[in-house]
Amino acid sequence: MKDCRQDEIVKSLMASYHEVGGINHVDCGNLPSKHAIAALCEDLLQILFPGFFSEEAVTSDELQLMTHELVAGIRQRMNVEVRRTVRLNGDSHQADSEGLVCRFMLELPKVRALLQTDVEAAFEGDPAARSFEEIILAYPGLEAIAIQRTAHVLYKENVPLIPRMMTEWAHGRTGIDIHPGAEIGTHFFIDHGTGVVIGETATLGNHVKLYQGVGLVARSLAAGQALRGKKRHPTLEDHVTVYANATIVGGDTVIGARSTIGANVFILESVPPDMLYALGEQSHQVKEKKKK
Repeated sequence: MKDCRQDEIVKSLMASYHEVGGINHVDCGNLPSKHAIAALCEDLLQILFPGFFSEEAVTSDELQLMTHELVAGIRQRMNVEVRRTVRLNGDSHQADSEGLVCRFMLELPKVRALLQTDVEAAFEGDPAARSFEEIILAYPGLEAIAIQRTAHVLYKENVPLIPRMMTEWAHGRTGIDIHPGAEIGTHFFIDHGTGVVIGETATLGNHVKLYQGVGLVARSLAAGQALRGKKRHPTLEDHVTVYANATIVGGDTVIGARSTIGANVFILESVPPDMLYALGEQSHQVKEKKKK
């Protein structure tokens, strides 16, 4: 085989660029930076959990100054990334991106209030948990939830790309894939977490608990883009528990309040409230929970 020359490589790539245009982004504005979004996620975790994700100890005297610096840095860098995404929608007005980022930052106290309930749920729901500190620093589920709740704010503002980039950053770190569009109530706990998938139109009530490998997914995506905006993923009502590797499918599927879904089941239909849906020796069994 003869040596491959530089000009031959470039020529063949240029031919590919002209023939396969759908995966080129040329003669366009900059796209959001993956490195910048990753850095923003790390700084947002510092805002959400002050003192936990910083290299140095934080005192109460330093907290306000630290918060000022973090907020200023996040606003400046996020404005750049949001402006890039806004241009994708044909609008390059700088004030729009600045106002959007301001609204996003003002929502962070509400996100923190939700995350407080998630930490409480993890502590109350896991006898192996020794402290809130352990949950915040060592539980991948909480990190994935924190980024999803933050990205959800941008998703509701119809910001393209960035919310999904944020949750995919968390997915890569934790193995937990939660779409930024999912609606999630208070006191949400993912135990262990690896392999959990929650789709865009999933709705979860309060006090929901999921174990590893749980999938809340669409029944079929054969219709492709025609399904955009439609309810494709299941609803879990309050106080539902879903055990490991269960798959719950479809936008019409509702798991009723206080029901428990056993491990390794595949569910295509709704389950009433106060039920136990478990895999029996021969077939699926649905038994009503014993009332206290």
